[in-house]
Amino acid sequence: MTDVHSREIRSFNMSRIRSKDTSPELIVRKFLFSRGFRYKLHDKSLAGKPDIVLPKYKTVIFVHGCFWHGHEGCRYFVVPKTRTEWWLNKINTNINKDAESVSRLREAGWKVLTLWECDLRKSTADSTLDNLLKEFHT
Repeated sequence: MTDVHSREIRSFNMSRIRSKDTSPELIVRKFLFSRGFRYKLHDKSLAGKPDIVLPKYKTVIFVHGCFWHGHEGCRYFVVPKTRTEWWLNKINTNINKDAESVSRLREAGWKVLTLWECDLRKSTADSTLDNLLKEFHT
């Protein structure tokens, strides 16, 4: 199956996809900051360069996009019909890297939390963020 977009349009669309400062990430950051939490962003010295690092709590938070990180069972994770093998390879590589990063961080004594893009949509964001707060009181 061929792509529905020309190479130029596809290239433009892909260039607009961000790896930092995504909408779900900003939702979590604003929520934490408004509750008095202070954090670092994308700490390169830690495995997987976590999106949010709370050194005081020895906790890191990854905010994953459902598509890019292969959120199993999620309605937003749909394998593309074009270049399927390439995409599956890319997504599986991301999943393996994520698992390796989590393992290394836990071995180093960090608490690792993962939030999914779908859990930060309007209908579920409040409960997801409330559950996130509970993580700091356990």
